Amino acid sequence: MSMSETATRLAEPAASSPRKAKPQNGKEQQGHTSVLTLSCPERPGIVQAVTGFLYEHGFDIVEHQQFDDRERGAFFLRTAFSSESPVDASKLEEEFRATASKFEMDFSFHDETKPRLLVMVSKLGHCLNDLIFRWRAGTLGGEIALVVSNHEDLRPMAEAAGLEFVHVPLTPETKPEAEARLLALIDEHSIDLVVLARYMQILSDELTTALKGRAINIHHSFLPGFKGAKPYHQAYERGVKHVGATAHYVTADLDEGPIIEQEVLRVDHTYHPQTLATVGQDAECLALSRAVRWHCEHRILLDGASTVVFR
Repeated sequence: MSMSETATRLAEPAASSPRKAKPQNGKEQQGHTSVLTLSCPERPGIVQAVTGFLYEHGFDIVEHQQFDDRERGAFFLRTAFSSESPVDASKLEEEFRATASKFEMDFSFHDETKPRLLVMVSKLGHCLNDLIFRWRAGTLGGEIALVVSNHEDLRPMAEAAGLEFVHVPLTPETKPEAEARLLALIDEHSIDLVVLARYMQILSDELTTALKGRAINIHHSFLPGFKGAKPYHQAYERGVKHVGATAHYVTADLDEGPIIEQEVLRVDHTYHPQTLATVGQDAECLALSRAVRWHCEHRILLDGASTVVFR
């Protein structure tokens, strides 16, 4: 399986599965909820074209958000709509193509199938534990399909939750084989999103290209930033007043991918290094879970090196 084949498979729409639409304004909408996301150059008539198309197809709009980026001359939109029966996203995309071409839209229709997640970890389990909790509570937005790690430490946590745990050892010499194994797992389990939940290895440029827009990473971030070993000890020595975390899409530029969410928590001089680490882990869990949920709910649109997030 080639990198390009995997990238193509990740972009394919998943099959539909029925459920009721979420309540809107305290009133439950009967039927099925789907989502249209798009971006295009800013110009008059875009919203009218979208709402007219949905009306002509008998859909009811249940949520609508848009953003006009006047600095870049760009327009972004997310519209959720309900129907009595499940939609065929591929068919809608074909029917909408003429409208999209008129406005130079980059667009996608999403049915209500929950994205399938592959979570990557190393030895720290706080983010994995948080994701498992939210997944089992039904608030994560996606379905965790399996957990992959370069260590065995978190196998008990994953398997206790009924998740498949795959150990993929990694050394500088075996990195190409390990990443090929990861791509095979992505294809085998029909994965839509890879979540790096404190996976302490750098992905190759080839792999990040294959996973463009389909891999989210979490890392600690401070004001100022501390790199290298024991960042929380460095923060303690400098007397920081905030600790935080950043969730972003993975790119070939290490920790420079489009930012999705950041969480910052206030601390003071009474926080010793271990306490700072605990607070930092809380921030990491919050930022990562929000980023994953928003991605699964199709609330994030890429805007070059940045993102538009419709919360």
